[in-house]
Amino acid sequence: MKRKHLPQDLSESSEMVSRKDDNEAILSPAVLQLLQQEAQTAGVFESVSVEDGRLNCKASESAEDAWYRVETDQGRIYISLVMKDRWLSESIEAELMHTGDSIEELLDEELEDAGYEGSPLPVEHFRSEDMYFTFRSPVPVESAADEKVLAEKLKKCLLAYEVTFRELGDMKPAKEL
Repeated sequence: MKRKHLPQDLSESSEMVSRKDDNEAILSPAVLQLLQQEAQTAGVFESVSVEDGRLNCKASESAEDAWYRVETDQGRIYISLVMKDRWLSESIEAELMHTGDSIEELLDEELEDAGYEGSPLPVEHFRSEDMYFTFRSPVPVESAADEKVLAEKLKKCLLAYEVTFRELGDMKPAKEL
């Protein structure tokens, strides 16, 4: 099943959640708590915590420390995978180049399997100001989204991110010979 693509300029999207004003989506403590419980229940993360208005889920088997996050930035809600280790980031890039797979297509398949209903999520890849190698996707949310509905949507996106990246590069454990 193909879904329609996101508008190029996300600021023109009519989808966004709870807001401080018309331009800024926020994650309420209640949504973060629901999401934290769901992430812990999923059992795919080494640890799960909420700090500074952000959900942090440590990848369980990657070669180096990596974190899946749900957070707001510049008024949007993002799902991300972040790591300090350049080689871990490059191992993911190298595998994608070697296989010819598109990270967006891989993510879209996992989102569909998770029951996500919405536009495919674009994936940005960059090094952040705090020196983390970052893969992230903005999650469009409706302005009147109920906290449970929002938490469920974000859970689907978070778990799809984990499944997508789990098998790429050094995010998977080394195979024993």
